[in-house]
Amino acid sequence: MAGFHVIAGPDDRIVHPDIRRIGFSDLTDALRRGLDDFMAKPSHIMFICIVYPLVGVVLAAWTSGSNALPMLFPLMSGFALIGPIAAIGLYEISRRREAGLEASWWHTLDVRHSPAIPAIVAVGAFLLVVFIAWLLVARGVYMAVYGDVAPPSLGGFISEVLTTGQGWQLIIFGCLAGFVFAAFVLCTTVIAFPLLLDRDVGAYEAMATSFRAVAANPVTMAAWGLIVAALLAIGSLPVFAGLIIVIPVLGHATWHLYRKLVEPPHE
Repeated sequence: MAGFHVIAGPDDRIVHPDIRRIGFSDLTDALRRGLDDFMAKPSHIMFICIVYPLVGVVLAAWTSGSNALPMLFPLMSGFALIGPIAAIGLYEISRRREAGLEASWWHTLDVRHSPAIPAIVAVGAFLLVVFIAWLLVARGVYMAVYGDVAPPSLGGFISEVLTTGQGWQLIIFGCLAGFVFAAFVLCTTVIAFPLLLDRDVGAYEAMATSFRAVAANPVTMAAWGLIVAALLAIGSLPVFAGLIIVIPVLGHATWHLYRKLVEPPHE
């Protein structure tokens, strides 16, 4: 049953992986291991150099008109919601290194051969829906504060937002909405893709396991979410150029975080 395979796994049986409790030292160790993976296989930069500058160019072109300016920040911050999709190939590289297999940048494409690809696609589609929902909500917040009035220019819009009461309303309500979306994605997909690459448990259980991992480690995982948000923000500042380093390191680190959170299968 291919359809059920997306939900449960190849044997139509739902398996619930066991969750470990972790501490802050595990987060720093995961980041250290992620950096080590990145430094050992710097050829992954080739993949990131193609994707993220292209995304930056597309965003700049799309938001060049004043009508689209209010969506610039939601688009930039929305990368945190769909980042796990872009990092799938990096999880595969870390998995191969861990297993002692050859790991080069072209192995990022090996994900397409994974038996869990239907579930991976399903979770990816879920994240894209969440991303679109975030953009719609962000647009709604802007309309609620400013109505259907387009800012005259980027400089004028930034000045308006930072120096007026309406602007601070937009910041506060926009950030609150963004926090809800980011927390939802963290809870449902923080380790979903690494789990699916490692064990074909199905999309539903991969997301449920992510939720159980966050529930078992609420403070530690909240700290992880803040670390990810901070690094993505820093990487986005120089026209997304910093993401060439930030995304690979976070991608590799997420694989090691998954290893710390989820017990291996019982033989």
